[in-house]
Amino acid sequence: MKTLGDTLKCAREEKDLILRKVAAEVDIDQSLISKFEKNERKPTREQIIRLAKFYELSESELIINWFSEKIAEELKYTESTSEILKVAEEKINYYKTQENGK
Repeated sequence: MKTLGDTLKCAREEKDLILRKVAAEVDIDQSLISKFEKNERKPTREQIIRLAKFYELSESELIINWFSEKIAEELKYTESTSEILKVAEEKINYYKTQENGK
């Protein structure tokens, strides 16, 4: 399974770009991009969107990967993760129906 960092690094390498060039184009510090690629730090949603556009990657897929890593990191040492995720999904659906009813 590819991490978000792996995906970003592969995208950069496929375009044969150096970190400095990417940093200048997307206005994100070079050292931060390096940390994203090494999975030492997580980008913000805004940074993900900029990188997706620059690398011509699916914004939706990157955001899904980003959110899933945040959730996995939070729950990795927790018991009953399947039940937690099931209840969370039910709550999300409930919140959406409440918003649509307004």
